[in-house]
Amino acid sequence: MTIPTDNPDIETLERLLAARFSCRAFRPDPVPRDVIARVLDAAQKTASWCNSQPWQVAVLSGESKRGLAETLYKAASESRPVTPDFPFPREYRGVYLERRRESGFQLYNALGIPRGDRAGYNAQMLENFRFFGAPHVAIVTTDEALGIYGALDCGGYVGTFMLAARALGIAAVPQAAPAGYAPLIRAHLGVGDDRRVVCAISFGYADDSHPANSYRTTRASVTDAATFID
Repeated sequence: MTIPTDNPDIETLERLLAARFSCRAFRPDPVPRDVIARVLDAAQKTASWCNSQPWQVAVLSGESKRGLAETLYKAASESRPVTPDFPFPREYRGVYLERRRESGFQLYNALGIPRGDRAGYNAQMLENFRFFGAPHVAIVTTDEALGIYGALDCGGYVGTFMLAARALGIAAVPQAAPAGYAPLIRAHLGVGDDRRVVCAISFGYADDSHPANSYRTTRASVTDAATFID
């Protein structure tokens, strides 16, 4: 059976993918609990290795979110050593470094931070630990025994979460930086070492007037990323 390439399902998916962006400035308005539940219900349908569904998601709001933000911001401001459960990239090379730099300079240019302004870069980096002012943050963890496969499944979950959020008018940004202080997050959540912190997802309603949300990153072409082998 041949399905036409202009069917409405793929068009809806493409529209959501094009509309999604990493939001770095939020309005303070909370998202209604039933809307958050709808996002979580959609994300729960994410495919996973052997259907293990290894993700556990703690959604923090109000005082709980503020308390975690204060703890993480203090640790990062004091330049405490990071101890992520999953190693951060060893280095960015070649085109991956070029893309990372492009994304960073787009943000700094939008915010009016001059190139080479290390203090400005650091101040903006620290906003990660304030969750960019989002009213909610979801902390995603996986089972320790599943290792990298559990983390990969959680990556799929994060992608579905963001698309579901976008479909409901909610902005989001996945964040690795908070996971650098995994022990502090575990202590705040009251979970044991059998859970590994994968990332945070800050979410809420976008502040469309903020310059941090005024640009969009570029994407490589299919020919840059895929090879057809017959």
